[in-house]
Formats: sequence, structure tokens, C-alpha cells
Amino acid sequence: MRFMFVGDSMTIGRAGDYTWRYRMWQHLSSTFGGPYRIVGPRCELYDTVADTPTSHAYADPGFPEPARRHLAGWGEGWQHMAPLIGPAVADTGADVLLVSLGLIDLGFYTDAEQTAANARRFVAAARAARPGVRMVLLPVIPNSRAEEDAPFAAEVARFNELLAKAVADLTTDASPILLAARPAAYDIHRDTYDGTHPNASGEHRLAGEFAAVLHQAWGIGGPYRPARGL
Repeated sequence: MRFMFVGDSMTIGRAGDYTWRYRMWQHLSSTFGGPYRIVGPRCELYDTVADTPTSHAYADPGFPEPARRHLAGWGEGWQHMAPLIGPAVADTGADVLLVSLGLIDLGFYTDAEQTAANARRFVAAARAARPGVRMVLLPVIPNSRAEEDAPFAAEVARFNELLAKAVADLTTDASPILLAARPAAYDIHRDTYDGTHPNASGEHRLAGEFAAVLHQAWGIGGPYRPARGL
């Protein structure tokens, strides 16, 4: 089974991060019980000094290079990934997409309705490349801007409603789509390093939500037990 992580800055991570991708790799390695691969056209972290996605300085240098694969970008959202996902799925044969997108879109590029439309474009493109692809989508999670900016918080809430509707409208038996839960205990003052990007505990919480959906809905892996604790 081939998994692809798709996301924005919270998924690619910066130089020196573990990333929630790393936490998922640990989880799958300990619970999957069969052969699997992590796939994607990219493997780098974002270098905040050079302002380029060119770093390989993961917090754990033992993170295997093949497991670092992803399709994530600092400053990239649904509108950026919609045209990229088809070729990425076709090239890698991804079976399951684990997707965390939306915050950067709403913050800089598109309103809730436009962002939801781009999410639907993404789904269509992924299926055109691989009709049986499965997807787990994470809603926009708590962040400092939503805490401080009421109109932005309303856009986030509206998008999350539209994303849930898209999942309900688009899921099929052949290509199921599931909506992960917003981490109930997620605290931007404890689980991020800047109000948006996850620190170690936040990484575990994000990985835990994806792991819970995979296990409960599709029997993939097991319950999430952080290898490094919270």
C-alpha cells in the first residue's frame, strides 16, 4: 500500500522539525503489519533562512530517505495542489492520500467557497489519475489568526462546513473519502511553536487523527500510540 502526504507548511515542516509525517511513519512502521511505501515527488523540508524548500535536516537523521517522500509546500494550498495531484498520483501509484490543506488558502489566496471548489478540483484530478484512490482530509485546525480575527475564524468555520459537504457529496464505494476530526485537545499555545505550525506534541496530535481514521474506518494500522510521547 502506498501512502502520500499532501499539505502546506504544517506538513512539509521546516529545517530541524520531526514533522507529523515522521510521526505517521513511526506509527505505520509499528502497526501496519504488511508492506507499505510512503510516496511523493518531494522529500525536503523548508529552509527558513534560505527561504527555499531545500533542507534535509530532519530532527531525526535516522528518518529513512524513502519515508521522507511527500507532496507538500510552504505557502501552498488547495489551489496549488489541485493541478499537481494528478501527475503525482499517476507517477507514484498512491493508494491513500493523507491531506492537510486549507489554512494558507483562506489566509492568503481564496475565500471559503473558492477554497472548497479547489478541494473538489483536487479530488477530481486525483481520481482521474487513479480511480480507486482513497483520501483522508483534515479540516482547518485551530490557529492564532482565527483566535484573533473573528471574520477569518468565520471563514475557517464556513470552509470546514463546505469541506464536510464535499466529502459527503464525493465519497464513493470505489474511491472513498473520509474527513478526519479536528484534534479536540489541540491547543495552539501548547501544540504549536508560533500559533500555527505544530511542535512535537502538535505533530503527534495531527498524526493521531489520521491514524484514528485509517484504523477505525479501513482497518489500516492500529490505535495511535506516540513512540516519543507527548
